[in-house]
Amino acid sequence: MAVVFRRGPSKEVLLSLWRTDSDEFAEGQWFKGRIYERRCDLSPSGKLLIYLAAKYKEPHAWTAISKPPYLTALAMWMKQHTWGRGGLFAREDEILLNHSPDEMNLAEGFRLPRYVKVKPCGEYSGRGENSPIMDTRMSRDGWRLIQDGKWIEHKIGSPVWIEFEEPQIWQKPNPKREDYELVYKLAGIHERDGPAHLIDHLIVGKESDLELGRTDWADWCHSGDLLFAKEGKIFRLGFDHNELRSLDQATLLRDFNECRFEAKESPAEAKVWDE
Repeated sequence: MAVVFRRGPSKEVLLSLWRTDSDEFAEGQWFKGRIYERRCDLSPSGKLLIYLAAKYKEPHAWTAISKPPYLTALAMWMKQHTWGRGGLFAREDEILLNHSPDEMNLAEGFRLPRYVKVKPCGEYSGRGENSPIMDTRMSRDGWRLIQDGKWIEHKIGSPVWIEFEEPQIWQKPNPKREDYELVYKLAGIHERDGPAHLIDHLIVGKESDLELGRTDWADWCHSGDLLFAKEGKIFRLGFDHNELRSLDQATLLRDFNECRFEAKESPAEAKVWDE
């Protein structure tokens, strides 16, 4: 199970549920605001989502738990800003919340089942932005940090706010074919009139490398196939006789470019915790 955050325009987000074994997509709710996808996580079963959202007006920002592909909060922790926040699932019934100790109380009107435990996310819980949530999640999911990167900060209004002179690099081996590695390179943050994160992916293979170029996201599927998102579309790229196919042979799984905001009510089962 996976979730897809389809963002666009910049303050509208569609949440979809994706079964990677059958490539079926179930479109859920839209959200008018910002969801910080790098500070979100799915529970091991894929039945629960923890996410950080903001509207920049009352109630400003909050971390919430929902049943994807719906965003209706089963639990919510409020905050006036987006510094820190978000969370991870240590287990199906254990949440690591990136809030400071005095921000661990649930918002009024919410409760947790007795079987769900909430703990701070490490010694410095409540600090950071995408780190520590994204870094911890990537390490948990098999990625290795190869190079932390060196960056410079430009003036406001520059083409790129933060430019990496040396990119931040992560690598992840293919779960079925040990001769292939997926490489993630972060080259910049906040491009003017562009994406928030400038990411390139490439495959390092036993015979040659395959450049994916500018991408939004990429990862290995449990089957060993490559899954990646680019230009508002999600693709799958498989193997022929243990050799990765060429990029032009990738299968288009879903084109999100034609999606438009649609108000949708959550079903009754998405509004309550499972027993």
